[in-house]
Amino acid sequence: MISMNEFGNNLYSGKTSFPFVGRRRLWFIIAVLLVLGSILVPFIRPVQFSIEFTGGSQFMIVGPSSTNQGLASDAVRSVVPNATTRVAIVNGKDVRVQTDQMSPNQTQDVKNALADAYKVQPKEVADSFIGPAWGEGVTRQSLWGLAIFLALTFLILGIYFRTWKMSAASILGLLDVLVITVGVYALAGFEISPAAVIGFLTILAYSLYDTTVVFDKVRENTTEDADQMSRTFGESVNLAVNQTLVRSINTSVVAALPVGAILFIGAFWFGAETLSSISLSIFVGILVATYSTLFVSAPLYAAFRQNEPAILAHDNKVLQARERAAATVEV
Repeated sequence: MISMNEFGNNLYSGKTSFPFVGRRRLWFIIAVLLVLGSILVPFIRPVQFSIEFTGGSQFMIVGPSSTNQGLASDAVRSVVPNATTRVAIVNGKDVRVQTDQMSPNQTQDVKNALADAYKVQPKEVADSFIGPAWGEGVTRQSLWGLAIFLALTFLILGIYFRTWKMSAASILGLLDVLVITVGVYALAGFEISPAAVIGFLTILAYSLYDTTVVFDKVRENTTEDADQMSRTFGESVNLAVNQTLVRSINTSVVAALPVGAILFIGAFWFGAETLSSISLSIFVGILVATYSTLFVSAPLYAAFRQNEPAILAHDNKVLQARERAAATVEV
């Protein structure tokens, strides 16, 4: 069994090679299926947005005698029969109740009903209200932040790599990461909250970093091989991905381990809801970002450039040189 160092050396020299570019059609089909599956998730399990986006009233019962969620639903409906109620346990001991927007009188009545249901004093039931205008503002600012991030990413990468095709492949990879991460997040039944949005933007930055490192090696290889007859353009791209494979895996593992610790120990064990929102999005996003860089962005870049006249001419010369060498060996 070879060591990790030997495995990395084999990848760097090309002795061992995974067909990231050669089998790109398969990877693209898998990517499309994952994206379509993520898009279909809301039809199977509707995406839940937190009260910061939808607006409404919120009640927090501190130290109740019971954490039975049915008590909260019954108490709210006893005051507002048609109210939509979402109940959650916070920190393993408190109960949070979110409802539609209520009038001041309804809010006070619901507060008293919750206090009676959970056998606490009314002062132990904190209430707050978020208007729909504030929620719309949060949504609008989140979308603007995403749009500005993608636009600046496209521009900066285009300037750095001196080709818009690398920018386009990077942006498509980022969108792939975002859609799949949101799909997994929704499938897990988590609410999309401002903390989750922060997590989504964070993993986009991580994905961008990973893609930039791989593409930097791609540019180096394709530039050096342009004047040589040893490899085709696609082979140069594939070698670059293999050469950075160990680094990508190591980086993702090192990044995912502490986030996973926060998610599975801090969030699920201690019940820290904000931590669970942001850590789940980052944990899933790190894994998806690593996959997307290797199997989507790099093969896409090779596909974007494979029909350029200069690339076609170079690849034909390489293939012809190989044919001549093979014929010489046979003779």
